[in-house]
Amino acid sequence: MAAHTEQQFVQFMQGLRKTNQTLGYYFVDFNKVKSNVNRVKINLNLLNSLVRNEDVKNTISEIFNEYGAKPFETLEILIAVRDSQNGVWVVDKSPMDEPKDLATMFRTPEGIYDFLEATGLLLIFNSREITNLVDYVFGIEVGMDTNARKNRSGEIMEREVAKRFIEAGIPFKSQIKSKTINALKDILGKDIKKFDFTIETRQKTYVVEVNFYNGCGSKPNETARAYTGIAPKINKTENFEFVWITDGDGWNSAIPEIKEAYETIPSVYNLTNIGEFIEKIKAEGFNIDSLF
Repeated sequence: MAAHTEQQFVQFMQGLRKTNQTLGYYFVDFNKVKSNVNRVKINLNLLNSLVRNEDVKNTISEIFNEYGAKPFETLEILIAVRDSQNGVWVVDKSPMDEPKDLATMFRTPEGIYDFLEATGLLLIFNSREITNLVDYVFGIEVGMDTNARKNRSGEIMEREVAKRFIEAGIPFKSQIKSKTINALKDILGKDIKKFDFTIETRQKTYVVEVNFYNGCGSKPNETARAYTGIAPKINKTENFEFVWITDGDGWNSAIPEIKEAYETIPSVYNLTNIGEFIEKIKAEGFNIDSLF
């Protein structure tokens, strides 16, 4: 027997929010951008001497002799690469060329010059398109920060759910690993999870997962399938229940997956009907002593 009716599923889908993309945090985390730029600002100011320089080779040697390779390791960020020390392998021209670690190019003045020439940075330095490397890297960091957006929808959703729990006076724990919960450790086996929230009432312990999907992609499908498998295992454990609070327009591109999960998992909520879950656990009361 399905956990919910067809009508309940329709209502759930109709209650999904189109987006949770806030202008203040979702698109660009400027505090993070500024922090990243400040970490390399001294080196960038030093390397500014390479911009519009008619004798770049000689200037590279002068800087290298005075400061060593360290300032030049910053050059990787100019091509939107971060931390080549962990290994970024490149070839010169053809896939059949011998690969080399990008970091090794910054160990000699000759390698540094070859890097600037091969990447096209040397031409950019000699043009009038760049006047200050600090400003240039600020722009690169803004661009690279967009890669973090896929995680921010979830973070914003977690904050919103936590806010609602706090406003309702619900005590909870955050980011609890399943292996620390004895009753679930053996049941989940290799399915080690870090639950977003755990709430303990006088009747049972709720383990809560929270997410929000603004767009389509493989992630919503994978999440739905994973929770469809994990939820029954947890729900079979005495005094435990799996709760999934999810939202977002992305589910309209994964209807078969979310429908299967909704029919399998008894406790699935979105931001529209999360109040039902809150009222339910408030009615059960809380084991404050055992929670903290």
